Amino acid sequence: MKKKQIINLLYWIAFAAIALYFAYAKGWIFADFESITPQQAHTLLENDKNVFLLDVRTQEEFSNEYIESATLIPVQVLSENLSQLESVKKKKIIVYCHSGNRSVAASRILVANGFTPLNMKGGISQWKNEGFTVIY
Repeated sequence: MKKKQIINLLYWIAFAAIALYFAYAKGWIFADFESITPQQAHTLLENDKNVFLLDVRTQEEFSNEYIESATLIPVQVLSENLSQLESVKKKKIIVYCHSGNRSVAASRILVANGFTPLNMKGGISQWKNEGFTVIY
């Protein structure tokens, strides 16, 4: 192989790796949990008593705005605070963050520990874009 061919090959390998990482981080591949839209989340919260709402953003973000009835456990400390969720282990847990990335990470932690998370796509940003209310 010529040097230029090797460089091109390495470029495509790097590009593929970045694309796979992005798809993994978004929960599009290798996700063993369901992702739902804000509309589906809203419907569940309105009609299903077997649902718990978990906000995994920071305390500062939560202080600025949150979805009514949400419980805050930042994703950075979720693993150490799973005991706070034992009473809702049998419920569906709707997980949200700002835009949907941290909630994917949190959903992976929850699945690994026997919970049933539902990742809300687009986070609180998409929730507001779809016209649903937040508490300020």
